[in-house]
Amino acid sequence: MISCFSPIVDKDTTRMVVGTMPSVDSLRFSEYYGNPRNQFWKILFSVFEGGRIPVDYEDKVSTAKSHGVGLWDILASCKREGSLDSNIKDELLNDFPTLLKDHPNIKMLIFNGQNSYKYFLKAYGQLPGIEYRVMPSTSPANAMKNFDAKLKEWEEVLCS
Repeated sequence: MISCFSPIVDKDTTRMVVGTMPSVDSLRFSEYYGNPRNQFWKILFSVFEGGRIPVDYEDKVSTAKSHGVGLWDILASCKREGSLDSNIKDELLNDFPTLLKDHPNIKMLIFNGQNSYKYFLKAYGQLPGIEYRVMPSTSPANAMKNFDAKLKEWEEVLCS
């Protein structure tokens, strides 16, 4: 069994980026989106910091928080060979209704790919007062869109 990280959230969080489960690299580095080829942090820093290169993980987290962006995964734990969501088995869900109740400023869930959205929708449906946005996955496994196309879509949502 592998487990997700604690949520990155505070009283100023207005949008939560919802992933499925940390990759092998993310778990090894103990960082959300820790795979160096994952484009999440590059997108976030392009949108909010003019493309500045983050100094370290603390810089990444503080930048996300300073812009009202939180992070958590839909799955609390699962069994999985490798990093692909298609290999997930025996999953247990995180308690998003309680998180949202405890953080009432969160008004948008931004799903990093289709899989996190599908798990969430199946478990919780449409929660009242929360906007859902499904984004192209920033994972290196998603080669359907190039970086510029992903950046444009993510920027629209992150800046809304």
